Amino acid sequence: MLNDINPKLPMRDKATTRDFYLNKLGFQEFGREDYEGYLMVKKDNIQIHFFEFREVDPKENYGQVYIRTDNIDDFYQFAKSRNVDITRLENKPWGQKEFSIHDPDNNLLTFGQTIL
Repeated sequence: MLNDINPKLPMRDKATTRDFYLNKLGFQEFGREDYEGYLMVKKDNIQIHFFEFREVDPKENYGQVYIRTDNIDDFYQFAKSRNVDITRLENKPWGQKEFSIHDPDNNLLTFGQTIL
């Protein structure tokens, strides 16, 4: 039975990616060892893994992940307070309240909560 997913996204520079996710989005580094060319971060029950791909052109990177949350308003305000470049928080016709962020390598993170 499938019960979890951990997306793997490209990164050009591990230090830059680590700084963005830890200091801008409030993630923590995950794992007991620091692997060259690989980074794992987590926040609450979410893990995102990154592999080194120095040649990735951010203008041509289409890495994406959709992250569900149960408190989108608070996380939106948190991201705004950290001066993260984010889209407007809005209700979508498919029943989700969403906003999105691009990381330093242009990976798209969309955060969504079901509208009740």
